[in-house]
Amino acid sequence: MATSPRLANVLALSRKVLVTVILVVLAVLGGYELWFYYEREPRTRDGRVRADVVQVASEVAGRVTEVLVRDNQGVQQGDVLFRVDPARYTLAVQQAESTLANARAALRQAETDARRYHDLSGVVSDERRQQVATQAQQARASFDLATSNLELAKLNLERSTVYAPVDGTITNLLLRPGAYVGSGSPAMAVVDRHSIYVAGYFEETKLNRIRVGAPVEVRLMGESAVLRGRVESIALAVEDRERSTGSQMLPNVNPTFPWVRIAQRVPVRIALEEYPRRMRLIAGRTASVEVLPWEDDGDDLERETPRTTRAAKEAP
Repeated sequence: MATSPRLANVLALSRKVLVTVILVVLAVLGGYELWFYYEREPRTRDGRVRADVVQVASEVAGRVTEVLVRDNQGVQQGDVLFRVDPARYTLAVQQAESTLANARAALRQAETDARRYHDLSGVVSDERRQQVATQAQQARASFDLATSNLELAKLNLERSTVYAPVDGTITNLLLRPGAYVGSGSPAMAVVDRHSIYVAGYFEETKLNRIRVGAPVEVRLMGESAVLRGRVESIALAVEDRERSTGSQMLPNVNPTFPWVRIAQRVPVRIALEEYPRRMRLIAGRTASVEVLPWEDDGDDLERETPRTTRAAKEAP
């Protein structure tokens, strides 16, 4: 039976409408999935590999005579990094030893006099015996002070050699023999190799889907391997750029309010559990972080009544 032209046109139009509706529905579903993926799923491309950096400083001042490490060299805890000229501190030890010898001789003489005057009770006045006893006590104090000064001089001499405080890698080494270093002034930096972790900066709209202990997948830029870890902690505070403190210690709040509100980014610390040995985990590398679904037994947030609320409830 032949189909009439009018019916054929209706069927063709119906197919076009149906295809259009299907495409629109698919586009809406796809758009929603993309929106949920980027706006609600706990993942971020704003991540960084981080590590603890120990600033190494000499505890004594002086001219550097030796630098025993190179830039980007791995070191073990206790390895010698550099030495400060020990001549001044060697002389200080010798002076302290001489002072201690004098104090020891003075103490022996004072104690001998104190015992002799103590045996002469009734022959010499009590005032004189008290003076001699006081001199013996002063000699003992001088001896103790000289002993402490000698120990301090030896300690300064020992600290003229600077050792690696942790296992790590020397970075950005600028120290050279002949340079003068001050006491407590940083001279070089050591990246602690045992402190490598990943910091993911998540938008605050995604924090309700992140729990401490949740498994995490980390992908470094330029690497195909996937690193695995767990959420170790979530930062408790971030800087409020809309508020500062005025000259009279009053809050100085920005009078303008942006109509477009951008979600704050909160640091989340990721402890790495496994990663390939050949991978270079360099502090500062860019990482993408994805927190995987995880069923825990409860909320990782400590539920505590604020201090002011507790005080108000406990007040009579």
